[in-house]
Amino acid sequence: MLLALLAPVAMATLVAVVVLYPWNGAQLPRSVGTPVNGVVTAATSGPCLAPGQVQVGAPNPDDKRCLMVEMALSDGPAQGSTITKSVPLEPTSPRFAVGDEVVLSYSGADPTDSTSYQLQDFQRGMPLLLLGALFAGAVLLLGRWQGLASLVALGISFAVITLFVLPAILAGRDPLLVAIAGAGLIMFVALYLTHGLSARTSVAVLGTMVSLALIGTLSAIFSAMAKLTGLDSDTSTLIGSLGHPIDARGLLLAGVVIGALGVLDDVTVTQASSVWELRRANPSLDWRGLYTAGLRIGRAHVGSAVNTLVLAYAGTALPLLLLSAMADVGLSPILQSQDVAQEIVRTLAGSIGIVAAVPLTTLLAALIAVRDDAPPSQQPARNRKDRVSRRGSPRND
Repeated sequence: MLLALLAPVAMATLVAVVVLYPWNGAQLPRSVGTPVNGVVTAATSGPCLAPGQVQVGAPNPDDKRCLMVEMALSDGPAQGSTITKSVPLEPTSPRFAVGDEVVLSYSGADPTDSTSYQLQDFQRGMPLLLLGALFAGAVLLLGRWQGLASLVALGISFAVITLFVLPAILAGRDPLLVAIAGAGLIMFVALYLTHGLSARTSVAVLGTMVSLALIGTLSAIFSAMAKLTGLDSDTSTLIGSLGHPIDARGLLLAGVVIGALGVLDDVTVTQASSVWELRRANPSLDWRGLYTAGLRIGRAHVGSAVNTLVLAYAGTALPLLLLSAMADVGLSPILQSQDVAQEIVRTLAGSIGIVAAVPLTTLLAALIAVRDDAPPSQQPARNRKDRVSRRGSPRND
């Protein structure tokens, strides 16, 4: 039954990925130049001067101040040479010091001319690698082989997003369809790779699939009712850089689908595993007993899961919330603004899907678990009973 339900969906997911992938390899416009690494060798504060301009007379205290940053290029066409860039000293500007490893954007012009470069950011490769190594070590220490499988699944999920979802959307494919196909591929690969090919995992996959469809439907309905356009500042910048139109509302819905997938995986796998463990602990329970006991576990889990989703979105939108609070126009106009309203739709639609996933997955797991093979925990009991019944027979002992 599970195979009949899931096999067509898996096949449709593969077909959708093949159809939506941009096989023509169309070249996309680049919003930034070629990255070039460098090291800050000197940083001095002074008046803002144009390249080649020399200060005449005493500096005016009211003049705008800049940080003159001298950098030695570590790679690129002018490797080993030194350039100087002027950075305005503003509250939003980063502060560069001697020894800082930085990233510049090279426009492709004269590599020895400082105007061919733009100072972009700091190099952060080493701290991120160390943090990633700590994360992988913690997962392997606790999860062992299953932890290794989860790390492999995480890598595959990242590959699906970077190698399929992003190129397909940038090539002009429908963002919502791309997100559904990508989420389906991640769901099948990640869950089966991490938890094994079993009826328990299949129940979790089925519960995730139905709940994700519910989230997508609710998000589409209420984003249309609320007339959400999805045109925030980041999306507007993206459209301007692409040079061709993109479905901004579809991009919003795509973010809802992909963002909710991770939390749904957690809820459905937990519920399916709980029901199977209850069946293992008490094989006499029928599907109603398993459903009732599993639902009690789900009620405790759903509260924390919804809270996790709400806080995750609130943390992401914290600067936006602070900026809205500074407007001092009352709570209602802030909540109805485009940027805040789309986060509300994203959060509440995802939360409804999580709530629905608990009874749905628990019911599916209870109906399947009672028809699954006898739990292994029953085998030792039968062996003990057989040994008691045969006690006194040396040959059998």
